[in-house]
Amino acid sequence: MDVVAITGSTGHIGRLVADKLADLSPTLVVRDPARAPAISGSHVVVADYTDASNSVYALDGVDVLFMVSASENKFRRVQHRTFIEAAATAGVRHIVYTSFFGADPNAVFTLGRDHADAEAAIRGSGMQFTLLQNNFYSDLIPFFADESGVIRGPAGDGRVSALARADVADVAAQILRDPASHAGATYELTGPEALSLDEISTRAGAVIGQHLSYTRETVEEAFASRAHYGAEQWQLGAWVSTYTAIAQGKTERVTDHVALVTGHPARTIEESLTATLHPVRS
Repeated sequence: MDVVAITGSTGHIGRLVADKLADLSPTLVVRDPARAPAISGSHVVVADYTDASNSVYALDGVDVLFMVSASENKFRRVQHRTFIEAAATAGVRHIVYTSFFGADPNAVFTLGRDHADAEAAIRGSGMQFTLLQNNFYSDLIPFFADESGVIRGPAGDGRVSALARADVADVAAQILRDPASHAGATYELTGPEALSLDEISTRAGAVIGQHLSYTRETVEEAFASRAHYGAEQWQLGAWVSTYTAIAQGKTERVTDHVALVTGHPARTIEESLTATLHPVRS
């Protein structure tokens, strides 16, 4: 039986995948072992995407790797490439990576460029791979709202086929159980419909019990309204480009790839938020 390793199991998606594969006793690759989920029979190893030698050691004996992309930071591309190279060196046979919908070196959403770089590294690594190009997460967008319940940004009247993180986990778990059947595949994962931020605000607010609304900003207004956070320019650009990607129609296409892999339809925004607010743990 393949040895399956899961990164990010202290986060939302990685934890869901680890729970779904509990019967396989997956290896959990974490930075802080104290935060690793308790899964019977699982082996916890400590590794950081920045530490090549330790990552090689941690991944020794792993056949199939689920790699959750690193958190946003300006060194993210180096971190991804370091860990991908370490996986190949350790002898990992197949890697499943959480990328972004429309990942491209020139993506409007600036962090999509980081994912394109990681995809290029994976394709050149010699490992078999499956890429999960995930659209924005429908269970997170409502929480972009400020303390008054307003989502602000330059998305105009654009639409987004936002995706439930629970569906990402379902897809990943299915692939990790039978990676050979998905070798070389790129799945563009979306929700079942493309919604405007006005529609997301109304429908999500009804689920979480809060009045939400969307206020349109210009790009200049968006940068100005976020300046008080003191974030670096790359981070501000990432935040604002979330909305400009929606405005330019880069996130509106709907696919059936969730159903293709899992056999069930993608979750609606209501189902997505319910899964997040009331998760089922194994």
